[in-house]
Amino acid sequence: MFGIGGGEMIFIIFIALMLFGADKIPTIARTLGKGMAQLKNATNEIKTEIQKSAEANGLDTSIKDLTSGFNTEIETIKENLAAKEINPFNDVKESIDDLTGPIKRQL
Repeated sequence: MFGIGGGEMIFIIFIALMLFGADKIPTIARTLGKGMAQLKNATNEIKTEIQKSAEANGLDTSIKDLTSGFNTEIETIKENLAAKEINPFNDVKESIDDLTGPIKRQL
């Protein structure tokens, strides 16, 4: 978690106990939890307001609608490449042959 190992976590907890004491840590954790919940609720409210205003203005913010065009284009390109059986190594082989001459294979 966050690149912190078990030993580091134990050390951080030990320092927190030393600084705040065992009686203050639950209240600090409770306060942090409430703050995080309020932040999550606020971001969800902002997100819904943005979606409502986009729908009211006629903008469709659906991810599927935005990416469906890209998906169909990618699929047609894949089909075209598969149908042509393009081998990228052929171009490299031709370039090498142009520079060095055809390679004769000995059996």
